[in-house]
Amino acid sequence: MAELEGLEFGKSDFVLLDEVTMDQFMENLKLRFQKGRIYTYIGEVVVSMNPYRQMDIFGKETIEAYRGRELYENPPHLYAVSDAAYKAMKRRAKDTCIVISGESGAGKTEASKYIMQYIAAITNPGQRVEVESVKNVLLKSNCVLEAFGNAKTNRNDNSSRFGKYMDINFNFNGDPTGGHINNYLLEKSRVVHQQQGERNFHSFYQLLRGGSEEMLQSLHLQGDPALYVFTREGAGAATSYNDRSNHKAVMSALDVIGFSNQEITSIYQILASILLLGNVQFEVDGESVQVVEDGVVNQIAELTATDPDCVVKSLLYRTVATGGGEVIEKGHTEQDACFGREAFAKALYERLFGWIVSRINSVIEVKNYNPVLHGKNTVIGVLDIYGFEIFDNNSFEQFCINYCNEKLQQLFIELILQQEQSEYQREGITWQHIDYFNNQIIVDLVEQPHKGIISILDEACLTVGKVTDTVCLESMNTKLAQHPHYTSRKLSPTDKTMDFQKHFRIRHYAGDVTYSVEGFLDKNKDLLFQDFKRLMYNSANPVLKEMWPDGQLGITEVTKRPLTAASLFKNSIVALVDKLACKEPYYVRCIKPNEVKSPVLFDDARCQHQVAYLGLLENVMVRRAGFAYRQLYSRFLQRYKMTCEYTWPNHLMASDRDAVEAIIRQHGFQDDVAFGHTKLFVRTPRSLFTLEQERAALIPILVLFLQKIWRGALARLRCKRMRAIYTIMGCYKRYKVKAHFWEVEGRFANVRTTADYGRSVEWPAPPAALTQFHQITLMWWARQVVKNIPPSDMPEVRAKVAALTALQGERKHWGVGRAWERDYLANVRNCPQTSSDFIRVSKELKNKDGFTQVVFSGLCRKVNRFNKSTDRALLITDKFVYKLEPKKQYKILKKLPLDVFTGLSTTSGVDQMLVLHTSNKDDILLCLQRGELCPNQDRVGEVVGALVDYFTRSQTRLQHHIHKHTHLRTRTHHHTHTQTGVVLWGLLKSCVLIRCSCCTIRCCCCCLSSRSAAGILKH
Repeated sequence: MAELEGLEFGKSDFVLLDEVTMDQFMENLKLRFQKGRIYTYIGEVVVSMNPYRQMDIFGKETIEAYRGRELYENPPHLYAVSDAAYKAMKRRAKDTCIVISGESGAGKTEASKYIMQYIAAITNPGQRVEVESVKNVLLKSNCVLEAFGNAKTNRNDNSSRFGKYMDINFNFNGDPTGGHINNYLLEKSRVVHQQQGERNFHSFYQLLRGGSEEMLQSLHLQGDPALYVFTREGAGAATSYNDRSNHKAVMSALDVIGFSNQEITSIYQILASILLLGNVQFEVDGESVQVVEDGVVNQIAELTATDPDCVVKSLLYRTVATGGGEVIEKGHTEQDACFGREAFAKALYERLFGWIVSRINSVIEVKNYNPVLHGKNTVIGVLDIYGFEIFDNNSFEQFCINYCNEKLQQLFIELILQQEQSEYQREGITWQHIDYFNNQIIVDLVEQPHKGIISILDEACLTVGKVTDTVCLESMNTKLAQHPHYTSRKLSPTDKTMDFQKHFRIRHYAGDVTYSVEGFLDKNKDLLFQDFKRLMYNSANPVLKEMWPDGQLGITEVTKRPLTAASLFKNSIVALVDKLACKEPYYVRCIKPNEVKSPVLFDDARCQHQVAYLGLLENVMVRRAGFAYRQLYSRFLQRYKMTCEYTWPNHLMASDRDAVEAIIRQHGFQDDVAFGHTKLFVRTPRSLFTLEQERAALIPILVLFLQKIWRGALARLRCKRMRAIYTIMGCYKRYKVKAHFWEVEGRFANVRTTADYGRSVEWPAPPAALTQFHQITLMWWARQVVKNIPPSDMPEVRAKVAALTALQGERKHWGVGRAWERDYLANVRNCPQTSSDFIRVSKELKNKDGFTQVVFSGLCRKVNRFNKSTDRALLITDKFVYKLEPKKQYKILKKLPLDVFTGLSTTSGVDQMLVLHTSNKDDILLCLQRGELCPNQDRVGEVVGALVDYFTRSQTRLQHHIHKHTHLRTRTHHHTHTQTGVVLWGLLKSCVLIRCSCCTIRCCCCCLSSRSAAGILKH
């Protein structure tokens, strides 16, 4: 924890210093830097020292340690302020921003990347695909913008040469849903000129040193930056930036973001065109100017998809429209041609960078957002903008950059120092005023209408005639002579550090900066000949054409004079400050420990200067005397009322302030708070954290209680609805039943008098409750039919019904259409020669065994185990089953009680095969003979029906099986009942003998096909 850090590391919060003096502040800052503690708090402000080395404090474990924690629970870190901004946004649905400030080389860009990584790591725990996609694009955009917007300077190997403000949008769950990037004042002059020891933008060196040989060849480039004028200065500059690996990372990032292959190719074609433009040389040929080498121009034309002649014409001539509408072409001087070439190169890069930013914005913008459906859309802003700069030669770009830092410092002063003290006075809080430097006077010096430097520059640019930089400087000297923060050599003749008619000096909050006025007007005008705009608009490359929409204007069209570069920048910075002012700010103040990028050197004078102009000491004083948290009574009560029994769920006190006092008294925080007129002020974060902890513990209980109440209400509502539904359903069902009965009554009114008793009448579709109702009519119809059948025919009808039920439609032909004789052996027509003998034997058996009826009798064939075929007769009575010898006056060969039979099997074919199963596994296989009564009679169905009917009436279960045909292809086949069964082919009329290891079946089958025989094997 922060307060438990050892004293050897110094004070983790400058507010804890024994005395608030510059000496103690610097001593603590130096000690922490030397001990590797690069972060220190001033309340909620993080002071960050650039360590100039890699530090192992940014991994996943560190992220987890700071996730959801309060500021004072862990040592100072960027992650802590990032988490504080995220919690404020999520808890209070309030837009927040993180402002990162400091001079160039203090580590602002790295700090913004760590903040982005932390926010990405702690969001979207559910790993939703669409949220992960947004996070990836937001992170990858940093890589792309660094490549095209950063460069090596003498102070920083990766200096941001543009300002970036990124808004990250979050849904009500706290997951990022999109974002938007604003860029400010790209230092495009760096494209054509760099100071000694500095480099052009990273993108050029990445392309030349990291691009493949094939890629460079297609772009008409070589891999040595020293071959090109625009990159020659930085070709030999030492840098820690790896161009080759970073080029691969940028290509990958462009692909992840969603740039198409054509767009990526167009980006590098434009970079190559800019490099080749720098190598275009001019020469004077008499009175005209010519391009030295046409080959370079042809390559530029190919890369920009334009006509070479048009490129040459745009470089050498300027099209001018006269007042009368006449169009003339004015040739350039060599100086004008060089100016136009460089202006064209700068504009190409600026348009490319702006297009890349807008293309990224089109991918990450929040789409299909509806506040009603998706809840409030909250924002965290991250500002990473160029720091204060003081160079040996400071020009227009440094003037704009330092003006931007003045505005941000003014915002810091207003929010942290001025507004805080004013609020204490308004709320009646006892307060001792703290003096601080207010830089509003410097901001007014730059931006004040009609009197400020920007207004003087704009006035000079709008003046007709030849107005030089020197004339503009004279105008500033005249109008600003009395300003305490402005001077020049004319106003201070004894100051020899400035030159006459060249330099002026502004006393900034961060120090005095001397500016060279040379080039101020040209850079402020930002002049680009219209011919270049039309050239690019007429390009066959759609990407390039999209970047130059103003090129579609005709030569004679009159347009409004565009704003100057300084005015555009001032307007954008004012808009940025207004945007930041409406959010809850969190600050990261970056300090550069030394000028030589050493990880161990601490330059006391350099650091003290930064501490002074950043106003950190005043910040400590205000924070030490002030309060960490303040909130309106109503909002404080709304958030923490559940922590006090007197305020939950609603209080009965006179005012919200009384209710808040009750909460404070119950928790014992009286000595740590102050009560204002409309707000409560809490001095230390610990008190607030205690309330948050108690609230977090109570929220689940309250949620469960509310869920219980709501679920009960929903259950009661559903119960009422279900009762209403069942009432309606009951009425409707009764109506449908009555309607069905009325319909049935109408259709079946006269069926008693019809021949088929209404069998042909179609039933109406019944409701669900009456799906079985028509069975009653079927039973009535069956009763009408059955009662007309003579009693003598009823046994046959019952047997056929039993056979129909048992066969289940599997056997197509089973003798249903003929009369069943049952006792075929006693029938003279079927057995004319032996019927009398059978009748005699039957009577004898009846007297002897006492059976009452013959269930079935008929002839069959059988093959014994010795492969001999003989005729046999089968007699089935209600007590016994007899096997008889027909050729010996029906001599009894075997008699089995009927109750030993447990089932029967047959096939689905036309054969007469039948298997009678016994309880002792001595099964009988029969092939019934048709006799002489009808050679084509099927008697299997009759046997099945007779036996099933008999067993049914005797209330005994008889199993029955119908086996499908199987084709027998070989003489040996595995029996389905056992693996040892063998089929032995007989010698007489395709008869078969079955022998099985688990049962013995003996039968002779005559006229039996191999297909029918195979069905037996599944008995």
